[in-house]
Amino acid sequence: MNSAAGGGWTTNVASGEGTPGRTVTLTDLLRVPLHRIRLVACAAALGLLAALGYVLLVPGAVTADAVVAVRPVVTDAFTPSGASADRAVNMNVERGIATGTEVVRRLVDATGRDQRDVQDALELEVPTGGQILRFRYTANSPQDAVAGVNLAAAAYLDVRRTMYEQQREDILRSYDESISRAQAQQAVLQRRIASAREGEADAAVAELSGVNSQLVQLGSARTEIAAVDVNPGWVTREAETNLIPAGGSQLLRLLAGLLGGVLLGVVLAYGWESVDRRIRSVDDGRDATGLPLLGTARGPRARGSRHAVDADVRYVAMAIAGRIREPARIVLLTTRGDQTAMSAGLAVALAVTGREVYLADDIDRLGRLRSEVLAGVARLPTTANSARPVVPQPRQGRRTAPVDEVTEQIAVRRPSPRPTALPRQATVHSPSAAGHVTAANRPATDDPDGTIFLPRIAATASSSAKSEVGEPADTVVVGAGTIRFGTWRQRAASGLVLFNAPPAEADERGVAAARQGAAVVVVEQDRTRQSDLRRLAERLRAAGVAPLGFVLTHRGRG
Repeated sequence: MNSAAGGGWTTNVASGEGTPGRTVTLTDLLRVPLHRIRLVACAAALGLLAALGYVLLVPGAVTADAVVAVRPVVTDAFTPSGASADRAVNMNVERGIATGTEVVRRLVDATGRDQRDVQDALELEVPTGGQILRFRYTANSPQDAVAGVNLAAAAYLDVRRTMYEQQREDILRSYDESISRAQAQQAVLQRRIASAREGEADAAVAELSGVNSQLVQLGSARTEIAAVDVNPGWVTREAETNLIPAGGSQLLRLLAGLLGGVLLGVVLAYGWESVDRRIRSVDDGRDATGLPLLGTARGPRARGSRHAVDADVRYVAMAIAGRIREPARIVLLTTRGDQTAMSAGLAVALAVTGREVYLADDIDRLGRLRSEVLAGVARLPTTANSARPVVPQPRQGRRTAPVDEVTEQIAVRRPSPRPTALPRQATVHSPSAAGHVTAANRPATDDPDGTIFLPRIAATASSSAKSEVGEPADTVVVGAGTIRFGTWRQRAASGLVLFNAPPAEADERGVAAARQGAAVVVVEQDRTRQSDLRRLAERLRAAGVAPLGFVLTHRGRG
């Protein structure tokens, strides 16, 4: 039985020669995080939980502001003097006083917090070119923040007023001392004038006049100093609790935690994808195998109804039928997955047109294959149950093999590069034959490519040696054709044989069977690993198998 290899290897994947690189679209970029949506969702949940724990366990920081206008202390506040020195305030000095030890000590006494924490919580801003101090205080609650910043502003004004008052007291004390000395000198001069003689009285009177003038000047200056307003400034804007937004920062923290978790999940998804790359599209399958696409099959859970999936399988069957010549043997290969549903669907689609399909399986999946075939037959449209076969029947002059002739001579290559020639009187035993056959006329040869011809089971075998294919219960009528079930060793010599091969990563029987016919690679989207698919393609190429192509199946999200 031979089949026309309609596909073949279109690119040399091993040597890196392939089709030019395609353009990566936004869909390609989103396909990976959407496939790893569970990982992204877990990372987002962890980020949200971390932000929620921070909000609940770590006290929130609330900042309140207060503005103080600093005024210069002058002797006459109502006399304009322009930009003279007595009207300017050194804001660097005021900044140092506002954040000094005395202000911090009062905040520590009022709030009970540590001095270092108070220094870190208190901030001061000085606008350029202005005599304004903006106090900022951070606390765990709006009430504490408002009380702290208002206390800091009041403490600064109080400290600055105390300093001005102390300076004024010192100046007044100096004036009082000078006035006391002048008054004492005045008293001495008055006594001297009273007891002075006629010639000495004029000099004492002149000296007393000077002392009186000095007393007048000192009294006038002391009056001006005593009348100076030592108020250092005013609080132009006090902090209030209702001016602080409640809960806004907490909501932002939760949103930041969620977005950070999503971003981390996307990064982890791409990292995981770089380690464990999967087949995401037809282009990925074509790049990994170098084979043509036979068709795609949607998943019933997420892509469409069962009737739509059956239609996809029928299109795949049409593509396969156009590349083979009957009788043919087709092996359905996969890396690690299970292609049972695809095998049953293809068997139904090929048999409904009048073919005799033999569906083989070697790993105890015949029961599932039968169930899938019966379910597919039940879904066939009424027009498909035509008794007229679509596929031409074999010529009458050519004898078709009976049902019991389930095995034909198979050319098997010798496994050793230097095989030992069989003796002329060698006897080859067949496990399913009633006896043994003597190959007396087979010439011995040392050709490493020589073959051993296994005998065909005779049609006169006993009824106890009949295979399971001959049982009526193993035949399902599908439209104008039939489907039989059995193992690969019991395959029919005529018709179309479909082998539901075991996973290639764990069993080599699928690749070995593909050497005797044609192979179709079944690729599961979002499940088949690119490394496994490349390894399967290399094994097929090394074994000399020319596959028909590959089929991309969807399993929902995967």
